[in-house]
Amino acid sequence: MAEITIIGSGDAFGSGGRMSTCFYVKADGGNFLIDCGASAIPGIKKNGINPDDIDVVLLSHFHGDHYGGLPFLLLEMAVYGRLKPLVIVSPPGCRERLEKLLELLYPGTEVWSKLKINFYEYEAHVTLNIGLLKVTAFPVIHTAEVLPHGLRIQVDGKIIAYSGDTSWTDELIPLSADADLFICECNFFDLEVKNHLNYQTLKEKLVLLSYKKIFLTHFDNEMMRNFDRVELPCASDGMRIAF
Repeated sequence: MAEITIIGSGDAFGSGGRMSTCFYVKADGGNFLIDCGASAIPGIKKNGINPDDIDVVLLSHFHGDHYGGLPFLLLEMAVYGRLKPLVIVSPPGCRERLEKLLELLYPGTEVWSKLKINFYEYEAHVTLNIGLLKVTAFPVIHTAEVLPHGLRIQVDGKIIAYSGDTSWTDELIPLSADADLFICECNFFDLEVKNHLNYQTLKEKLVLLSYKKIFLTHFDNEMMRNFDRVELPCASDGMRIAF
């Protein structure tokens, strides 16, 4: 049985004091992160997870609250002498972005020569085989420059579907089809904001989806003020879900 720990369920602004997007999945097929937001390192340690146990990092897109913690994760691994390889799966261009970030944040600090990192870049609707993981990316509607995708992950005979950041798109229908767990962003309750979902829209579209379990994430203050009106399960930092 796989288990997911919710490291961060907040939005880009840490609304409600929540940490930015990051989920840790522990499975027989490998332990991996889904996104690695800016607050990932303190969140990982707060939940008693050893960064050295992370085998793979999957990134949905290149906004800081979804991958801004990765330079710090790599720095930690380099400083503490990680020996085993790390796999990073992302939209195209991740290594180049990380090189620039590390040079800005920690100029003169050597990371690349101390770590073995294998980069994989996904294409829409093409399944990547990463060890015992299978990852299929679905294009979603968010800021185009950050190459946004939802991810469908197969591990241990289970399917995790993750919307990434998006407004409604019919790509969410095949993405979440028969998923054992669907992690869906729901930034707002009824505010209509470009590139994000709100609860009212999602509720109208639920009839099109066929997941087995769902939880909502990536909350703004307006969404959190309306939790008592939300009928779907909502994530909280530190929550653990077996599936």
